[in-house]
Amino acid sequence: MTSEGLSLAGFNDLPATIAEEALLACCSAPRWGRAIVAARPYATTQSLLEVADATSAALDDADIDEALAGHPRIGDRPTSAASAREQAGVADDVRAALAEGNRAYEAKFGHIYLVCAAGRSGEELLAVLRARLDNDPATERQVMRTELAKINRLRLAGLVVS
Repeated sequence: MTSEGLSLAGFNDLPATIAEEALLACCSAPRWGRAIVAARPYATTQSLLEVADATSAALDDADIDEALAGHPRIGDRPTSAASAREQAGVADDVRAALAEGNRAYEAKFGHIYLVCAAGRSGEELLAVLRARLDNDPATERQVMRTELAKINRLRLAGLVVS
């Protein structure tokens, strides 16, 4: 694999264990990666992304917990290149407010605040966090799942390039 990503044909041809390992960089829920690998070969990148979206939607709560474990808190120093790119808009002066918001969010919902941060400023991420604190737990769980699917799709599109 190159830093620019794999071709679709290259992804289709990877041994299953290597492909699953590469997919863990997109989503740390192993079942997500196994399902995407099992559906190969893909005729188009779009069909790959559609399977990824459907697989994200089908994750159960244990899978979601595994996926969340692979994401740093918004505003924390990112631990992966993907997270660093996605959180590039978070300035140091917003990090303290995000840390406070993260604590409130986790106390209310029992999991990290997850949002597709790519292309968003720290101020925007903070405003979204504060607005989502008004959600009830069931609504927020669905919002979080939608954000996870967006992140998975974005990362997968970077892994497998057209």
